[in-house]
Amino acid sequence: MSRQLHLNLFIHGRGHHEAGWRHAGATRQALTDLDYFSALAQRAEQGRFDSVFLADALALGDGAAHVATGALEPITTLAALAQTTRHIGLIATASTTYTEPFNLARQFASLDHITRGRAGWNIVTSWVRGAGPNFGHAHQIEHAERYARAHEFLDVVTGLWDSWADDAIVDDAAGGRFLDPARIRPVAHQGRFHSVAGPLNLPRPPQGWPVLVQAGSSPSGRQFAARHAEAVFTAHLDKASAAAFYAELKGAAAALGRAPAQIVILPGLSAAIGATEAQARALLEELNALTDVSVGLERLSNRFGGHDFSHLDLDQPLSVDDFPDPATVQAAQSRAAVITGLVRRERPTLRQLLHELAGARGHFTFAGTPEQVADVIADWFATGAADGFNLMPPVLPAQLDAFVEHVVPLLQRRGLFRTEYTATTLRGHYGLARPANRFFAARDAA
Repeated sequence: MSRQLHLNLFIHGRGHHEAGWRHAGATRQALTDLDYFSALAQRAEQGRFDSVFLADALALGDGAAHVATGALEPITTLAALAQTTRHIGLIATASTTYTEPFNLARQFASLDHITRGRAGWNIVTSWVRGAGPNFGHAHQIEHAERYARAHEFLDVVTGLWDSWADDAIVDDAAGGRFLDPARIRPVAHQGRFHSVAGPLNLPRPPQGWPVLVQAGSSPSGRQFAARHAEAVFTAHLDKASAAAFYAELKGAAAALGRAPAQIVILPGLSAAIGATEAQARALLEELNALTDVSVGLERLSNRFGGHDFSHLDLDQPLSVDDFPDPATVQAAQSRAAVITGLVRRERPTLRQLLHELAGARGHFTFAGTPEQVADVIADWFATGAADGFNLMPPVLPAQLDAFVEHVVPLLQRRGLFRTEYTATTLRGHYGLARPANRFFAARDAA
């Protein structure tokens, strides 16, 4: 079979554009209404998407007075969506910095069982300001320590998932024997950040492990992804940057002995779709006109660890000297680097930069017809910039509907995208192998 495109729907508020919630095409349902999320997941499933994804933040979001925020917690939401979908993968975000490994391992093992193998874990280290004090830390934990915690955390969690062999449950009612104790073992982890005895108190997930997803692109984030990630959500403002990241990450994974095909790289794409290119551009301009400068400034500040940009003239060209060095930022280093790269190349005014970031927070934005959107997707896919896309509609549900109705059929007719589901698990959709059990590999493989 020829290489196939992958599509994930990133559900975010009422749309990924900062002002999307104000648009006539946005839902008026509450962000705590499960029916809203269910309808989006079902629509994506009608479009044969691989997966849907819910992000998370452990503090109240930026500019809460002027941005639709306050959505449901991801893991419980996706457990509910498992009952209203049949095929599509369900990826939830959870933090390695502000969660206990045993609890998280139980939650995602449960989600994988509930979904019959459709679960994924988006692994984050929680850079957002305000998260630390919500979990008893006076200050934000620094970038390097967050990633050191993440490596240990992942080792513990995957060990807990492996603490049961696949055949540990005997369920012999006549003989009175439910479990084979020899097929369950403790993890006995004693590390720098965590002490966990184990074993887990429920069976190994159907997929072995839920699919491991990651989104950090700083040097530490890339090292983590090359070693652990099976799907990567990444942010790029142009194809050249995406292609360089794609080659670097696949190469780094290969150097660690991993098969590059076992990492699916999905850049973010926020496409404003119109019947004509003029209509699509008008939609984007309309959304930009609805933005609030104070929200944009706060978002920009948070990307750079709280740096104050309010003294800058909105209509004067920017230079990289107006920004802190991304390597010194204790928040989202990769996104800070994307922003300074844009400033270096294009010298936008602050107002133009805020409009650019309002579209999708540093991801690739595009305005065009369905054919033009399909052309962009096909080009990035064919030329080594992407294995697919993390779709980020600027307005929900209207722009998701436009994509499913008009772009997906074009991709299918070109032979790039499935017309029916052929797999039953998220690993199957992505073409990923089921991980071997580190403790019981020999007998499980026999």
